[in-house]
Amino acid sequence: MARLAVISYHTSPLAQAGTGDGGGMNVYVREMGAALARRGHSVDVFTRRDRAGLPGTRLVEPGFVVHHVDAGPRRSLGREEMPLYVEAFAEAVGHHFSRHGAPDAIHANYWLSAQAGHRLKHEWNLPLLTTFHTLERVKAAQFEPESEVRAAVEEQIFHCSDAVLASCEVEARQFVEYYDADPSRIVVVPLGVEHAFFSPGERRAARDALQWAGDSLGLLYVGRLQALKGADLALETAVQLRSRGLDVTLAIVGGPSGPEGECTLAELRRRVSETGMIDRVQFVAPQNHQLLSTWMRAADVTLVPSRSESFGLVALESAACGTPVVASAVGGLLTLIKDGVNGALVESREPRAWADSVERVVRANDDSSRSNAAVLSARRYTWRASAELFTDVMDRVSARALTRC
Repeated sequence: MARLAVISYHTSPLAQAGTGDGGGMNVYVREMGAALARRGHSVDVFTRRDRAGLPGTRLVEPGFVVHHVDAGPRRSLGREEMPLYVEAFAEAVGHHFSRHGAPDAIHANYWLSAQAGHRLKHEWNLPLLTTFHTLERVKAAQFEPESEVRAAVEEQIFHCSDAVLASCEVEARQFVEYYDADPSRIVVVPLGVEHAFFSPGERRAARDALQWAGDSLGLLYVGRLQALKGADLALETAVQLRSRGLDVTLAIVGGPSGPEGECTLAELRRRVSETGMIDRVQFVAPQNHQLLSTWMRAADVTLVPSRSESFGLVALESAACGTPVVASAVGGLLTLIKDGVNGALVESREPRAWADSVERVVRANDDSSRSNAAVLSARRYTWRASAELFTDVMDRVSARALTRC
C-alpha cells in the first residue's frame, strides 16, 4: 500500500463546502482521501492553517490525517494574497517529509497546490499527480479572464506532472485544447457520490422535515454565491416561472465566496425584494451531507446554472436523490446530464429558456420517469470506484521514470 501526500493549500477538506473558498474540491479531497484510506493507503493531507487554534494534525479516520501547516498569517487570505505564501507552505511540507519520511507520491489539488507540489516533486524526486478542478483558460473562454500568471503556471504544471487527473472526457479534451497537454499522461478519474446520504426518498416527507415548499413547484440551487456559479440565473428562472402563473418556491443553499461574494448576495436579496419574491425565495446556509440530501429530495428540480463546471458534483448528488437537474450545457455537466432523460441541458442564459426547460422536465416527470432515470444514471459513480482508478494511476506513475520539466 502507498503513502500519499495530498496538497490542498488554499482550502481544507474539513471546511464546510458552499462558503468561502470551499466547494466541490473540499468534498473531493475529503471523500477521495477517505476512500483511499479504506483501501489500505496512508493519506496525509496538507492544508494551510487559516485561523488560530487549529491542531497541528487531525485524524479523520484510520489512515487519513489532515495536517494544518503554518504559511503566512493565521487567517483567511484574499485571492491576491494566496500566491504569496505558496513557497513557505511547500518548505513547511518538505520539513514534514524530512521528519517523518517522504511519501510514495504527491497529489496536488488546484493550481496553487500544484505549484507547491511541483517544487516538492523535484526536491524529493517524487511522482506528481495533479487535479486542477478549475482552469484559468477554460474559465476565461466561458466567463472572464482572471490571471495570465495563473495560466502560465498551469501550463508548466501540465508539462511536468506525471499524471493529470480529469473528471470526465470533456475535461480531458479541454486539457489538450487549452494547454497542449500530453494525452498519454491524462487519466479520467470521475468523482463519486456518497450513496448512503444521497439516495431517493419521499418528497413530501423531506418537505415536511424542512418546512419548505408545501405544494408549490420547488426549485433548488446549491453552490457558492459568486458570479461564476449563476445563482442570479436560478433566481430569474423562478421569477419567470411565477410570471407564468406557476406557484414556485426557490431555495438558495450556499454562502458568499470570493471578493464579489457579498455583493452577489446583496444583489440577490435586492432582486428578491424588487420582484416581490420575498415569501418565495429562501436563503439557506451551507449544509452538511445529511441535510443537503434532504433539500435535494424535497425539490422538484435542481438548477445548476454555472458558466463553467469541470464536473458538477451538485448535479450528481441531486440525481442520486432522484431529483432531475436542469443545468448549463458546459463542462462535466454534459457528461452527467442526459437531455430529456434525467434532466435538461440549456445552452442559453436567458431565464425564459431555463423556465421552458424546467416546465418540460416537470411535465415529463409526472410518472417519475425522470427521477428514476436520474437515480440510475448516478449509481455507477462511487468514491470506492474513484479510489480504485486513482490507485491504478499511482501504481503506473510509480513504475516508470519521472516526467521532467
